[in-house]
Amino acid sequence: MASPTATNPAHAHFESFLQAQLCQDVLSSFQGLCEALGLEPGGGLPQYHKIKAQLNYWSAKSLWAKLDKRAGQPVYQQGRACAHTKCLVVGAGPCGLRAAVELALLGARVVLVEKRTKFSRHNVLHLWPFTIHDLRALGAKKFYGRFCTGTLDHISIRQLQLLLLKVALLLGVEIHWGVTFTGLQPPPKKGSGWRAQLQPSRPAQLADYEFDVLISAAGGKFVPEGFTVREMRGKLAIGITVNFVNGRTVEETQVPEISGVARIYNQSFFQSLLKATGIDLENIVYYKDDTHYFVMTAKKQCLLRLGVLRQDWPETDRLLGSANVVPEALQRFVRAAADFATHGKLGKLEFARDAHGRPDISAFDFTSMMRAESSARVQEKHGARLLLGLVGDCLVEPFWPLGTGVARGFLAAFDAAWMVKRWAEGAGPLEVLAERESLYQLLSQTSPENMHRNVAQYGLDPATRYPTLNLRAVTPNQVRDLYDVVAKEPVRRNSDKIDGGKPATGAAGTQEELLRWCQEQTAGYPGVRVTDLSSSWADGRALCALVHRLRPGLLEPSELQGLGALEATAWALKMAEHELGITPVLSAKAVVAGSDPLGLIAYLSHFHSIFKNVPPNPGVLEGPTSQGFPATSSAVLFLGKLQRTLQRTRAQVENGEDTGGKKPRLEAGAGELCALCGEHLYILERLCAEGRFFHRNCFRCHTCEAMLWQGGYGQHPEDGHFYCLQHLPQTGHKEDGTDLGPESQDLPTPAENSMPSGPSTSVIPQEGTSPVPDPSQPTRRLIRLSSPERQRLSSLNLTPDPELEPPPKPPRSCAALARQALEGSFVGWGVPGQSPQVVVAMEEEEEQSPSSSDEEKEAEETVALDSDTEQALLTLAKNSGTMSKYPTWRRTLMRRAREEEMKRFCKAQAVQRRLNEIETALGELEAEGTKVELALRSHSALLEQQKSPWLEQWLQLVQKKNSLLAEEAELMLTVKELNLQEQQLQLDQELRGYMNQEGTLKTPADRQAEDQLLKKLVDVVNQRDELIRFQEERRLSELPSKPGAQG
Repeated sequence: MASPTATNPAHAHFESFLQAQLCQDVLSSFQGLCEALGLEPGGGLPQYHKIKAQLNYWSAKSLWAKLDKRAGQPVYQQGRACAHTKCLVVGAGPCGLRAAVELALLGARVVLVEKRTKFSRHNVLHLWPFTIHDLRALGAKKFYGRFCTGTLDHISIRQLQLLLLKVALLLGVEIHWGVTFTGLQPPPKKGSGWRAQLQPSRPAQLADYEFDVLISAAGGKFVPEGFTVREMRGKLAIGITVNFVNGRTVEETQVPEISGVARIYNQSFFQSLLKATGIDLENIVYYKDDTHYFVMTAKKQCLLRLGVLRQDWPETDRLLGSANVVPEALQRFVRAAADFATHGKLGKLEFARDAHGRPDISAFDFTSMMRAESSARVQEKHGARLLLGLVGDCLVEPFWPLGTGVARGFLAAFDAAWMVKRWAEGAGPLEVLAERESLYQLLSQTSPENMHRNVAQYGLDPATRYPTLNLRAVTPNQVRDLYDVVAKEPVRRNSDKIDGGKPATGAAGTQEELLRWCQEQTAGYPGVRVTDLSSSWADGRALCALVHRLRPGLLEPSELQGLGALEATAWALKMAEHELGITPVLSAKAVVAGSDPLGLIAYLSHFHSIFKNVPPNPGVLEGPTSQGFPATSSAVLFLGKLQRTLQRTRAQVENGEDTGGKKPRLEAGAGELCALCGEHLYILERLCAEGRFFHRNCFRCHTCEAMLWQGGYGQHPEDGHFYCLQHLPQTGHKEDGTDLGPESQDLPTPAENSMPSGPSTSVIPQEGTSPVPDPSQPTRRLIRLSSPERQRLSSLNLTPDPELEPPPKPPRSCAALARQALEGSFVGWGVPGQSPQVVVAMEEEEEQSPSSSDEEKEAEETVALDSDTEQALLTLAKNSGTMSKYPTWRRTLMRRAREEEMKRFCKAQAVQRRLNEIETALGELEAEGTKVELALRSHSALLEQQKSPWLEQWLQLVQKKNSLLAEEAELMLTVKELNLQEQQLQLDQELRGYMNQEGTLKTPADRQAEDQLLKKLVDVVNQRDELIRFQEERRLSELPSKPGAQG
């Protein structure tokens, strides 16, 4: 029997169309298909139905079934929802094509223009679960057999564009290549419509094309006129992407991918990379697709040192311009980084070629991220209305380490198409714009965790995607400035711009308000009378009264009788820092002498900004108050206690004494000169650590020059230098880099070197420690556990509920699989050890499986699991050979494990990005604060009312700095959490290695190392528990204040 392709030429064209891997091949095969069927390309949904009617053999039917299922959703109204709407889409990137597909399904006439003539971007995109499901529902497996096989959750940009292009062509989207959109041509008279200005020349088909919807997806470099953008700026960030040829050999197949490694929680990897190659990175990601794709963030000084950059220029465009980058050095750089990250298992790394035939490698700047202030506008002239919408990078430039670009781009495409549907239904312009802006507010907050869990229900309707949807969050009255009635030329409105550089007026309160609050809080204390913000505080009693008011029980007022002014002030500064989380900005001597009134005002304003909602309590002297301390200072307070615990621990180990009760040092002029550089310190520049003051930029690790954070540094007693915990010299040990990793030192633990080292450890914490000192906590004693008990402890609640109902596939219950895996021997941690044949066979099975089984596989992979069972199986899938008997479950669980790894990486990168933005903002605040402070000091002899405007501005800057520091401390708690998670994974991995050994083969050294690892694991678990307990206590302390705040 002859094959369909042999009897029908259209079938041959269709098969070529499905398999085409180049843009020109897709277009030519589709043109041939349309000619064979007697159709004209770009005919909308009617064209799709004609193609489907004439191609009804088995290979085509499986694709039609998927597209019909999508088009049959009620929201599309059988392709009549936007039947009378004409749309122009600018840009054939993934987001532009996805928007065009949705508009075509709604029945609109869709014309797409693209300035390029081919797809050549090999860079790989991370896909969220819903994007994988969405693309499968559009027939992705028919167009690209390797799409998300096994545990893959990514695709190259080129392949994604190709498969979306094929869907768009089938649905009748009219596409014009090599055409650049340059602007809008308003209607010249009443009765005419909006047209596009195109270059090099308008195609004949578009000469008279008038449209009422414009969707711009042309990338971040092009935003249509009328829209304003806001810049989000951080520290200098240099990204490097590189693609190597993927020969798909057995050896290449075996190399595991790297979903993401970040310095912020895995410093040991990057320190090893630096020692081995001289390359200094912040993060690195490796994906396998058409190419071996690596993306990394490099440090500028490293690029200069290795000769990748010729000169250091302040302008990033000039710094990374082609004239300043040495191609050969850049190639050596990325080869060395990729070779180290993959342990040299990729063999000879040959560069893939870009569209110009050059090695596919580039360095780019992502210091500044652009975000449109609004997602849509309406323009009207001569009665003709035009709806404009943004999607993709011109709406929000994605921060690449988060892997959110294509996911949020697709969500924006869906939201834009929903806007067009509401427009076609006749909703008013302001109502349409208000709904669209309400959805836009949700976009930057979306993540796989806070969207609907059932991705199969996702559709065009926003309610199917967003659990907390409020389409009235923005009112029509708030979007009136987005509706332009064009007179002559479109006008850019200055009111659209948001100035983020200046603090809000009145946010910090006035000097009089601060004085009044201090008087209220100190009222009733004997010998305390506050009349001003300078001399009233010189004897230390007012400051002690303020601290006692907020923390009763620390010191009885009667005890102040025996303290001098300097001693009382020093005590108050210390208690405020240790118990309230308020770090000093001036020394006790400066307070007593009254030599720094501005510093005292800044210090008291910090109290006010945190505790201003605490009501005055005349009966405060009778007993402690039940008022909990606000969350703004909690993280600062917790980190400060961690830091003091570390310092006290080191003193105990090195000197055999407890220094926790020592009085803070009182150095002359401590608030005026930096303790490191000796330069003058302005008030907003001051950072307090160990009783001394520094410039933030000076307070860096003596070894790696990294910024030091509260709770993450130590001072060596011998040389007096400050170090990050990764490089803090250990007493009696050399820095040989053989520690478990920086995570093992990130939370201070007493007696870090009190035990001998194991095979891969050099830092062993002393038993019975806690990150926060608690006198009531009993001392722990060493417990000897049996081997089964140690194994159960390291597994950490991996036994699922045996009463859970077994899922439909595999036929045995998850609990049974978990029990069998626990009874078996573990084979190690990380990516399971599979033979190359198994990996290749799995991929081939995915590619060659008939499409009829795709939906069955998807159903298997999206079965909801009980959280305990899922956690158990996620772990066991990595360690037990049992799961290899059930490939579907194994693929599902490994994919979810990769998602968890990616989630952790994205969380770390989001924290790092925000920390960089805060550091940049603090630098700008310090510069502005210095100018204001100089002005205040130079006008000290003028009348108070002439100085007040300067002082009010300065108080606003002080409050904004305190707010940023509080946010920074919250982020550092997240860093601690990530560090502990990574440390626990590493310890568990090494401990399992020892436990897998036969007992008779273990040497005494092995047993000792196993005991040490177990002890460290227990300590890490205790530290995580302490952090969780702190967060829960803070949450509970905030509960009583919520009703009042809402009222």
